Amino acid sequence: MNNFAGAFIRLGVMASHGGTNLQAILDACSSGIIYGEVAVVISNNSNSYALERARKVGIEAIHLSSHTHSNPEQLDMAVRDVMIKHKVDLLILAGYMKRLGKWILESFPNKVINSHPSLLPLHGGRGMYGDRVHDSVLKSGDNESGITIHLVDLEYDHGPIVSQTKVCVSPDDSVSSLRNRIQREEHSFWIKTIERIRKGEIDLSKISFETL
Repeated sequence: MNNFAGAFIRLGVMASHGGTNLQAILDACSSGIIYGEVAVVISNNSNSYALERARKVGIEAIHLSSHTHSNPEQLDMAVRDVMIKHKVDLLILAGYMKRLGKWILESFPNKVINSHPSLLPLHGGRGMYGDRVHDSVLKSGDNESGITIHLVDLEYDHGPIVSQTKVCVSPDDSVSSLRNRIQREEHSFWIKTIERIRKGEIDLSKISFETL
């Protein structure tokens, strides 16, 4: 069962760059909006500011990548081992740009979630990240975009949807204006979704991969 039924939750966060979503989650844990804590942060980028954000508040922050583990399977196992060591309940990919492998996903079944800055399955998949997503939305002429939080499987942006929220696209939007509006919404949406999972309002164990 992945229904946390209101219990205190330990989060493992993975991020590749600035870590603004991580900061929002850290602040929500510190203020009690999320009844839980970030137990550990991992980045594939040794220069990621996400690592610095974690270290500033005394959270272990670890760089694990192809530079530390040239074998992808060994890297996957190393990430898994860190999450197990820190007794992580829920693993969050908050701007993490690399695909996870079977060792993590099998060790944390229905407990790994990712956010994507569009209404999946639209504008997702390999190579669709950051401003590429927003550019694709604008070029498509869509009148709305948003944020999708989904369970992670072995494909990019593919696992079943956990929650979505919509953001209107204005006729005069640029990539930067759409990005900024979605990022602001994404911060609060992560917090709301984590709390809904923790309270049992969203039961990840009941979300099936079989229909994908």
